[in-house]
Amino acid sequence: MIHCEGLVKIYKTDDIEVVALQGLNISVAKGEMMAIIGNSGSGKSTLLNILGGLDRPSAGQVRVGEWNLLKVTDDELVQYKRKTVGFIWQNNARNLVPYLTALENVEMPMMLSGKYDRAYAKQLLEWVGLGHRLGNRLQQLSGGEQQRVAIAISLANRPELLLADEPTGSVDTKTSDMIMDIFRRLNKELGVTIVIVTHDLALASKVDRVVAIRDGMTSTEFIKRNPNLDEAGGGKIHDVHEEYVVLDKVGRLQIPKAYLQSLGIDGKASMEFDGEKIIIRTPKSLEEA
Repeated sequence: MIHCEGLVKIYKTDDIEVVALQGLNISVAKGEMMAIIGNSGSGKSTLLNILGGLDRPSAGQVRVGEWNLLKVTDDELVQYKRKTVGFIWQNNARNLVPYLTALENVEMPMMLSGKYDRAYAKQLLEWVGLGHRLGNRLQQLSGGEQQRVAIAISLANRPELLLADEPTGSVDTKTSDMIMDIFRRLNKELGVTIVIVTHDLALASKVDRVVAIRDGMTSTEFIKRNPNLDEAGGGKIHDVHEEYVVLDKVGRLQIPKAYLQSLGIDGKASMEFDGEKIIIRTPKSLEEA
């Protein structure tokens, strides 16, 4: 569903140039539910904005389904946002119109796209547990209920891809669990691919896969979860953690800085191949010294 290779995003002003993404590689399978984790400034929201058609990449490859987001025209980008992608913000005010009811908020993007379907709008609100709140205005809804209305709105155009930027960042733990359960149900029943950006590692147990982004690049740390273990463990969630080294096309490795520091490696390392494994260690000359 998503394939990014060597993705670069550079923001420029008259006096400064900021590289937000510097050669990021990531792939997401159709129907997958995954989370992207990273600290503030790591580039995760920039990636989400590019995938959502809200920002243009500077270089590299980025494909979503049949769309090449590096080469689409402005008109094609409008069609992409209308037909392929749904977006949920942490600040749900960006999704919602305060003077409309919950149902009217979900109906509005349908009317703008020319695909009005009141029955589907009602069904969406029922899916997020708000079938009894159709006629309530936003000030009559709690923050968690407003966020669930925002989820319904994001699905109004029947997207193949749902992007969520810190969707649980402004709600309590109980509401956060409810929202993640809604995502999982939508993922399973509608088959929609879901990508969630968050800084909360606790979400790792609620998605298929977690990818870490650091300094605008896909990190060497990929935290994977095998959902098939849930039932075998009697409902208890097990996390499977694996470490990967990112290998680019010319054979360069990205090794975690903490690993190099722990071995005292700075600038040069010794490397051996024993027929099965590649071994990287402190240069022999330094070990002897």
